Amino acid sequence: MKSLKSHFKFSKQERSGIFFLLLILVAFQIVRFFIRESSTNNDSLLLPDVETQEELDRLKKNRPKKDSLMIYPFNPNYITDFKGYTLGMSVEEIDRLHQFRANKKFVNSKEEFQKVTLVSDSLLQEIAPYFKFPDWVTEKKSFKNVKEKFQNKYDKNIGYTQKAAKKDLNSATVQELRKVSGIGEKLSARIVKFRDRLGGFLVKEQLFDVYGLEPDVVHRAFEVFEMQNPPDINKIFINSASAEELSKLVYITQSVAQSIVDYRDVNGSINSFDELSEIEDFPSDKIKRIALYLSLKK
Repeated sequence: MKSLKSHFKFSKQERSGIFFLLLILVAFQIVRFFIRESSTNNDSLLLPDVETQEELDRLKKNRPKKDSLMIYPFNPNYITDFKGYTLGMSVEEIDRLHQFRANKKFVNSKEEFQKVTLVSDSLLQEIAPYFKFPDWVTEKKSFKNVKEKFQNKYDKNIGYTQKAAKKDLNSATVQELRKVSGIGEKLSARIVKFRDRLGGFLVKEQLFDVYGLEPDVVHRAFEVFEMQNPPDINKIFINSASAEELSKLVYITQSVAQSIVDYRDVNGSINSFDELSEIEDFPSDKIKRIALYLSLKK
């Protein structure tokens, strides 16, 4: 027993050392406890509540992708190098389109666009829904239908069948226009308003330019009306007219009028109406009608 007690008998210095060792261990455990509690509290402060987290998730879901490309409807005839690059076209495909356009030709369908540029089916399928072609294809078909209708009425023995005298399109009233099937109150008023803005129809085909007027309705109107007294027009000299003067034409917007002036300033003068087709957003499908109001020489 005495030998066992001898193992637990320490000197004063040894007892002091043991005391300080225990004190250090206790202090270490206390510091560790407070550090752990502080870390837990900070983490809880950083965690958003349920409502905030749902809002963050919604914003993340709806934010636009960094590499996404917004494509708006456009006329593929006027694709620039930068536009073609952003659409995914190669340099060779863009050059083929520019070479085709250099011959003053236009593509008027997605099939023809692929035939000219040789773009892949996958790229065509991706960008074709955004193609916005002018109305001239529809109008061309409409003119053909008019011709066929007139030809169907032709009698080989006696020529055209006798019909009641047609009325002048430039003097037709709203009430007279409404007698044509398909032309109601709004369309008849719109036709008269468009005619007044033009100063009178120069050619009856301008009736196709009235917004909302279907080709079949125009055909029926041609059976009742015709051009008898076209107005006298003071043509605008395109090489000196201001953008404001050019924009007074129904077919030319303010932005296109300014582009014409800018083109003229750079190139000196416009020597052919075909040059206008080189101007972006110019309504090339209506160039023959626009030319009726313009002059290249004084």
